[in-house]
Amino acid sequence: MTSHVAAVGRTDSRLAAVRSPVRPSGGSSHPTLRLARQLLPYWRRLLPAGLAAAGSELAAAALMATASWLITRAAEHPPLASVSLAIVAVRALALGRGALRYGDRLLGHDGVLRAVAGFRTRVYEALVPLAPAGTPAFRSGDLLTRLVDDVDAAQDLLLRVLLPTAAAAAVGVAATVTAWMLLPQAGLMLGLLLAVCVLLVPTTVLAVSHRTGRAQAAARAELAAQVVDLTEGAADLAAYGARGRAAGRAQRTAARIARLERRRALTTSLASAVLLLFQGAALVAVVHGALRAHADGRLPAVQLTVLAVLALVAFEALEPLPAAAFRLAEVRVRARRLAELFDTPAPVVEPAAPAPLAVDGPVGVRIEDLTVRHDVAGAPALDGLSLDLQAGRRTVLLGASGSGKSTLIAALMRFVEYEAGSIRVGGRELRDCAGDEVRRVITGMTQDAHVFHASIRANLLLARPDAEDTELREAARRARILDWIESLPDGFDTVLGPDGTQVSGGQRTRLLLARALLADPPVLVLDEPTEGLDPGTAAAVLADILDATRGRTTLLVTHEREGFAGADQVVTLDQGRVLVRAAGELRGYVREGLSG
Repeated sequence: MTSHVAAVGRTDSRLAAVRSPVRPSGGSSHPTLRLARQLLPYWRRLLPAGLAAAGSELAAAALMATASWLITRAAEHPPLASVSLAIVAVRALALGRGALRYGDRLLGHDGVLRAVAGFRTRVYEALVPLAPAGTPAFRSGDLLTRLVDDVDAAQDLLLRVLLPTAAAAAVGVAATVTAWMLLPQAGLMLGLLLAVCVLLVPTTVLAVSHRTGRAQAAARAELAAQVVDLTEGAADLAAYGARGRAAGRAQRTAARIARLERRRALTTSLASAVLLLFQGAALVAVVHGALRAHADGRLPAVQLTVLAVLALVAFEALEPLPAAAFRLAEVRVRARRLAELFDTPAPVVEPAAPAPLAVDGPVGVRIEDLTVRHDVAGAPALDGLSLDLQAGRRTVLLGASGSGKSTLIAALMRFVEYEAGSIRVGGRELRDCAGDEVRRVITGMTQDAHVFHASIRANLLLARPDAEDTELREAARRARILDWIESLPDGFDTVLGPDGTQVSGGQRTRLLLARALLADPPVLVLDEPTEGLDPGTAAAVLADILDATRGRTTLLVTHEREGFAGADQVVTLDQGRVLVRAAGELRGYVREGLSG
């Protein structure tokens, strides 16, 4: 039997899409606008950064213009008093430019990183309702790319798109207005060329880069998924002689990303060249008009120099725009991928007004005529199933793969929706309660339970962070793993390998059992705790589990034929229905029926 995540998630998406409303996230808006709206709550931190960026560029432009005026005026040997103000202004602008640039970097990165951190939290919050039944719709590597690289698109949108664009716009407007005040026709020409350049160059880069950005984002996601496959499936790939082919696919994907990067570099280089051509054209046009005005006596020589410098600095402020346009193309693609995650319907509909589910101690679960269907047009996975999990009693659930065991656990833990029937816990209908509340009452050791690359103590404390050392030791003792932990040099502080690969299967299972017992839920669910163990170890683990759960409401799902003699009830499922109920003297009949 596959894990309930895989078994339920792959087939449940169509049914969930029909029954579950799309989570409100502004799906009718453009994904980039939705991303920008997600960052609006941080505008108080981002506004000073934008002002500092614009102020820094304005100070640089003003410094160049003032210095050019001062040099030209000084060539006329005027009295010192007539240029003293310009001298002070040059010094102030030079110092102010450095201070504003420092403030731009400090405030910009502080505000942007805080905004991205908050946005990343919102992405995780959007992902939580999808787990575990909805997450198999995304490959693990692709999902990781969405959570890391795609979320970083918010940072690019702020730091590399909005802030440079705002600074360039401020400098362009200020230069055009100043040129207009000095010589109207020069201001008109400069403003016209700036507008044409801004409309033509970034727009062209954005259009050309849109397809490249989509291909690059898809290739990066594919490479991440392939790397995860190569890492996690290295042993299987080597066993079947497929490691070379898998590595070749990853290398071809990496080569495709490199080609796309070169295309991006070529596009931005050509855009920068076009920008230089516009800058040269603006300089020639402005200087030509200024020379004619100077020849007519309408423009002093010092102002002619200032106009030439304004033409240069105005276009220098536009230099980041081609790169910003390319970043915007990438942001649009990544924002669309994030929108897909936000718009993925949750497999389970949460009630608008959740009913409280407060229980104390062992509690019974009554299941009546339960029907769960993964495919709207398909056969039900659970077909009118009725079952009583009596308070304080241990129920063993048997059945072949596909019989509905994992689906039943997913329904009990509110990971999938049921279309008919009832599940009542302590007299309360389960679908009327919040999913988190349900999983505080019904939880335990799922088949895909994870052992983290952390200490034994940290792995156990996931179940109850406030647990004392005595409680950790008691849970480990009941799971028959305390002696092994104490035999280790570092005891509970021993660091385990990723997913518990550095311990045996029996030790890993007992560690997960200790974590489930430490959680102390009123209803304990144990899904295939002996999966992958040899028969002798599996029988011993089952016996230990039944002994450790004495007096606790327990649902134990297993495919084992032996080792559950201490169970209070044995139930066999077949095609989503209860086939056999057994207790005491009937267990041998159940084993014979299963073997037949």
